[in-house]
Amino acid sequence: MGRRAFLRWGTLAAGGLLLPQRAAPWILRSPFPESDRLGRVCIAGRVDVKARPDVDSATTEALYEDAVVAWLRETIGPMTLRTSQRWVETERGYIWAPLLQPVRNTPNVPLPSLPETDGLPGMWAEVTVPFVDVVIGNPPARSPYLKASQYPRLYYSQILWIDDVKQDDAGRTLYRVNERFGYGDLLWAAAEAFRPLTEDDWSPIRPEVDAKRVVVNLSCQTLSCLEDEREVYFCRISSGAKFDAQGNAVDKWATPMGPHPIWRKVFSLHMSGGTTGGGYDLPGIGWTSLFSGDGVAIHSTFWHNNFGEPMSHGCVNASPEDARWVFRWTTPQVRANPGDATVSMPGGTIVEVIEA
Repeated sequence: MGRRAFLRWGTLAAGGLLLPQRAAPWILRSPFPESDRLGRVCIAGRVDVKARPDVDSATTEALYEDAVVAWLRETIGPMTLRTSQRWVETERGYIWAPLLQPVRNTPNVPLPSLPETDGLPGMWAEVTVPFVDVVIGNPPARSPYLKASQYPRLYYSQILWIDDVKQDDAGRTLYRVNERFGYGDLLWAAAEAFRPLTEDDWSPIRPEVDAKRVVVNLSCQTLSCLEDEREVYFCRISSGAKFDAQGNAVDKWATPMGPHPIWRKVFSLHMSGGTTGGGYDLPGIGWTSLFSGDGVAIHSTFWHNNFGEPMSHGCVNASPEDARWVFRWTTPQVRANPGDATVSMPGGTIVEVIEA
């Protein structure tokens, strides 16, 4: 992302202190807009709604973090930004697509009791509503994101471990979220927000094939999965950012070049890093495939929709669907219990990071 484009991004998403009113605990903020496909404002602060798919067109209104709109269609605007020219037409106007997480509102029937997963009571589950509010079950908060948020939430596509279920005084079913690979916080949330994962979500894809290789092209911001040098899967990604929040060129977030074997895979991981002002703390990052010893991974992403542009702190950001496919296709294979697999050298599937 160029310096000029990065600053234009900041103009579209300014005003970080202007946050929306939050829902009370257990409320799924329903009804969300009546649309098969929705978009959630996934960047902190203000997002301008435009009269046309053009950054220079009139602003019709402002939306803020976690606002949910009907995603009517995607279109292309003029090349006023070096970054994505994708815009989403909504019922309110046009919003720059990188600022909207594609989501759906698919509530689930709560389970009165939890199943066993590979002999362990509990289940892996995916958030299938735009967001759900949570309450800490074992205060005080441990993880930075909980300490910093007055009304914490979980978001569409996050993967969490559910280890308990109860009914509140009003008869509503609540699940207890226990990340397993996190800080130790226990969270209660409305059960309707979570879809139990099944074996179809994690079963290996073509495990009989030995000659597998993942190629991440930093120049093109793409990922290819190869079997015997034949491409069997392709997607756009976001690698390490090249500029900081002020538009200054940096290399500390560069995705490491060269071939790297996948050494660990985790159904869901809590990722933290960086420093004040440039740090991050993100729970429930699904379908994580670590390929560098310093924690660089291919993983699911719910906090931006700017695939095709460098955005990360070194990792390879992918859409939830793409990250899951790569997770299932690569080695080592992972069982649902414990949802974590580490392999010694020479490691699993090779991830080759190139510039071409």
